[in-house]
Amino acid sequence: MNDWASLGLGSIGGAVFSELLKLVIEEAKKVKAFKPLSKDLVSTMERLFPLTQKIDSMQKELDFGVKELKELRDTIERAGVAVRKFPSVKWYEKSKYTRKIERINEDMLKFCQIDLQLLQHRNQLTLLGLTGNLVNSVDGLSKRMDLLSVHAPVFRDLCSVPKLDKVIVGLDWPLGELKKRLLDNSVVSLVVSAPPGCGKTTLVSRLCDDPDIKGKFKHIFFSVVSSTPNFKVIVQNLLQHNGYEALTFENDSQAELGLRKLLEELKENGPILVVLDDVWRGAESLLQKFQIKLPDYKILVTSRFDFPSFGSSYHLKPLEDEDARSLLIHWASRPSNASPDEYEDLLKKILKRCNGFPIVIEVVGVSLKGQSLNTWKGQVESWSEGERILGNPHPTVLECLQPSFDALETNLKECFSDMGSFLEEQKIRASVIIDMWVELYGKGSSILYMKYLEDLASQNLLKLVPLGRNEHEDGFYNDFLVTQHDILRELAIRQSELTENIERKRLNLEIRENTFPDWCLNTISASLLSISTDDLFSSNWLEMDCPNVEALVLNLSSPDYELPSFIAGMKKLKVLTITNHGFYPARLSNFSCLSSLPNLKRIRLEKVSVTLLDIPRLQLGSLKKLSLVMCSFGEVFYETEEIDVSKALSNLQEIDIDYCYDLDELPYWVSEVVSLKTLSITNCNKLSTLPEDMGNLSKLEMLRLCSCNNLSELPEATERLSNLRFLDISHCLGLRKLPQEIGKLEKLKKIWMRKYSGCKLPDSVTNLENLEVKCDEETGSLWEMLKPNMINLRVHKEETEHNLNWLQTF
Repeated sequence: MNDWASLGLGSIGGAVFSELLKLVIEEAKKVKAFKPLSKDLVSTMERLFPLTQKIDSMQKELDFGVKELKELRDTIERAGVAVRKFPSVKWYEKSKYTRKIERINEDMLKFCQIDLQLLQHRNQLTLLGLTGNLVNSVDGLSKRMDLLSVHAPVFRDLCSVPKLDKVIVGLDWPLGELKKRLLDNSVVSLVVSAPPGCGKTTLVSRLCDDPDIKGKFKHIFFSVVSSTPNFKVIVQNLLQHNGYEALTFENDSQAELGLRKLLEELKENGPILVVLDDVWRGAESLLQKFQIKLPDYKILVTSRFDFPSFGSSYHLKPLEDEDARSLLIHWASRPSNASPDEYEDLLKKILKRCNGFPIVIEVVGVSLKGQSLNTWKGQVESWSEGERILGNPHPTVLECLQPSFDALETNLKECFSDMGSFLEEQKIRASVIIDMWVELYGKGSSILYMKYLEDLASQNLLKLVPLGRNEHEDGFYNDFLVTQHDILRELAIRQSELTENIERKRLNLEIRENTFPDWCLNTISASLLSISTDDLFSSNWLEMDCPNVEALVLNLSSPDYELPSFIAGMKKLKVLTITNHGFYPARLSNFSCLSSLPNLKRIRLEKVSVTLLDIPRLQLGSLKKLSLVMCSFGEVFYETEEIDVSKALSNLQEIDIDYCYDLDELPYWVSEVVSLKTLSITNCNKLSTLPEDMGNLSKLEMLRLCSCNNLSELPEATERLSNLRFLDISHCLGLRKLPQEIGKLEKLKKIWMRKYSGCKLPDSVTNLENLEVKCDEETGSLWEMLKPNMINLRVHKEETEHNLNWLQTF
C-alpha cells in the first residue's frame, strides 16, 4: 500500500488539490512529536487551503500540466509522506527530518508568494475573457501592466467583511428587517442610511455574517468608499481579492468593463453581494457604475444620505433608551461606592448627553470604566457647566463627542487633533505618527509618544492593531497599525475649524482634479499641513506661501507626481511624509526641491518609485531618519558620481526599509553613512546580499533583517560593528550561518532569530557575554548546548505566532 493509500486517498492521480491538502492537514494535526514544527506546517497549509479550493473550482480554465501546479501537487505529496512518517522518526534523525519539513513549508510559501502570481498572469486573459475584439475595445487593457510595479504578496484580504470584535446591542430588530428586505427577490439595490455613529457599518457587517445571508450569497465583498472615492482602485481591489492580478486602468470606462467581466465570471459559482460602505453625497455616478444588470447580483450601501435614484432606503435609528442603557452599563459598570439611586441618576444624565449614538456611548463609557464615584460626578458636572449639548434637544454626534475631547489632558488634545491630518479610513503605521510627534513637540522619546497612542486607544478615540507579537525594541513601532472611526477623525478636524483656514495651526487641503480653493493664494500660518490629491491631479501646483510648516503630509493617488516647488520655501520643515494611495508606486519628480531645507529631519516615502541615489544627492545634513515602505527603486547604481556621503548625510541615524519587493541589494552609500545607529530591512524578499563595507558603520547599534528570505549570509565584515548591541534575523529562511567572528562583538546583548532553524552557530559565539536569545525550539537547543561555555546566556524558545493582522497593511 502506498503512502497516499494509507491516508485514505487511494491513488493521488484522481484526487483534487483541496482534498489532498485537507487530509494532510488532518494527519499533521495529530502529530505531537514535532511541535511547533508540525503546527507551523499546518498553519501554512491552512492558509493555502482556500487557494486549492479555488484551483479545484477552475479546473476547466487552468492548465494542470503547467510547471507551477505540478510542483504544488508534488509538494503536497511530499507533505503527506512526511506527516505519515512523523511518529517513526528516531531522535538522532530529528535534525535532518526537521530541515526536510522546513523545505516543504518553504516550498508552499514560495508557491503562494511567487508561483501563484506567475500562474495568475498566465491565465489572466482567459479568466477575464479579455481576448480578441474585447481587447481592442479597451485599448489593450490586459497588456497595460505598469513596468515599475512592485508586486505585493499574493495574500491580499482586500474586500472581506470586517470582523466584529465588540458587544452589539439593539440591532436585532434592524437586522431582521434588513435581512428580510435584502432577501426579497424584487430588491436589487438597498441603502442603509443614518447619522454618523449610529452603527451602520456594524449592522451591515453583522448582516453579512448571518447564516441565511451567507447561505444565499456565494460571494460577499465589502469595500469602503469614503468621501474621496476612487472607482478604479475599488475594482483593482476586487480583482486582487479574487486572485487575479490587478490591471492598470486608464479610465473609469475600462474599470467598468473589468468589473463586469469579473462579476460575470464569479456569478457562475453563485449569487454575489457587494457592500459599499460609507458612501458620501455626490457619489451617485460611482453607484451607477456598480448597477450592472446581472441575475443574482445585489448591492448594499451604507451612507449618511439617501440615494433615491439608486435604490430604496432603510433608515437606521439611534438606540432606544433601554438598549442605550445596556450598552453603557457594559462599558462602565457601577462604581463600587455608588448607591443604586445615585448610579441610576448618573446614567440618565450621561445617556441624555449620548443621544442614543453607540459610538458616543462607547467612548464615554470607556472613559468612566473603573473610575470612582467622584470622577463620575465630576465628569457629569463638567459636561453640564456651560455645555450647550444638554440644552440642545437634538445634538449632533460631534456635539455629543466634544466633551470627551475637552476632558483630555492638554498633550493628548494636541496629539488627537493631529490625527485629522491623515485620510479617512487610512491604516497608519504607529511609527509615522510617533515620528511626527517627536519633531513637532520635541520632548521625550518615541516611547513617550507610543504611550500617548495607547492612552488615546484606551479611551476608544483610536484603535491600535498589533501586527506581530505586540513588542517593540527600542522605539521600533512598525508592527502597530493605527485606525480611527471617520466620525472621530471629523472630531479631530473640528478642533481646527474654529479659526479661518489661513490662521489654523493644522490645515487640510483637498485638491480635486486641479481645483484649488481661493484661500491658497494667501500666506498660510499652519505648522502641520496635509495636502491630498486625487488620481486626476496633474501636478499643476499653485505657488503657495507656507513659511511656518514643520510637518508636511502629502497624500497622492496619481501615477506621476511632481513635488511642489513651494516646499523649498518651508525652511522650518522637519517632517515630510509622502503616501501614495494608488495601486502601483507613483513616480516622484522634482525631488531636488528638498535640498534647500536646513531643518528636515525625517522623510517617509510609501509606495513611490525613486532612485536610491537621489537621497545622498539632496545633501540633507540635518536628516535623522529615512523610511522607505513599499517603494520601487529600479536599478541600484554604484559610484556613478563623487558624493561624500559622510558629509551629505552627516546626521542620518536610522534607515528603515520595509516591503520593498524589488530591492535585491543595498546601494553603496548606505555603508558610508558613518553616523548610522539603526538599520532596519524587513520583508524585502529579493534582498540577497549586504555590502561588504558594512563594517564601516562603527556607530551601528541595531541591525534588523527580518523576513528577507533570499538573504543567504551576513558579510564577514559584520564583526567590525563594534557598537552593535541588537541583531534580529528572524524569518530569514535562506540564512544558514552567522559570521565566523561574530564573537568579537562585545556589546552584542540581544539576538532575535525566530524561525531560523537549520543554521550553524560559529564557535566564536561562546565569547559573547550576558546574551539574550529569542528563537525557535530547534535553534534554542543549539544555544542550550553552549550554555556551559557562555557567561549568563538566556535563551527564550518561542513557538511561531501566526498573526494575520499584517494583511491590513495593504
